[in-house]
Amino acid sequence: MLSCRQMTELVTAYAEGKLSFGDRLRFQMHLGMCRHCRRYVRQVKVTVRALPHVPVAAPPPAVRDELLARFRNWSPGPPEGVPP
Repeated sequence: MLSCRQMTELVTAYAEGKLSFGDRLRFQMHLGMCRHCRRYVRQVKVTVRALPHVPVAAPPPAVRDELLARFRNWSPGPPEGVPP
């Protein structure tokens, strides 16, 4: 059976119908037994349905420039729980 952490990693693929039959079955079995994951999947579905109705606005130029500068210098750290 999938763990709750695995469920959160697979929720996008599930919502897009991209899971294999076996993974989809394991996903649905977990949903049947875990109310927390059922709530999470419902929230994801509501968010996906709401996104087309959210107006798109460009950030102010100063914010855009700051974000671009930060991402240019960004590098991934070690995985969680692994010392640097």
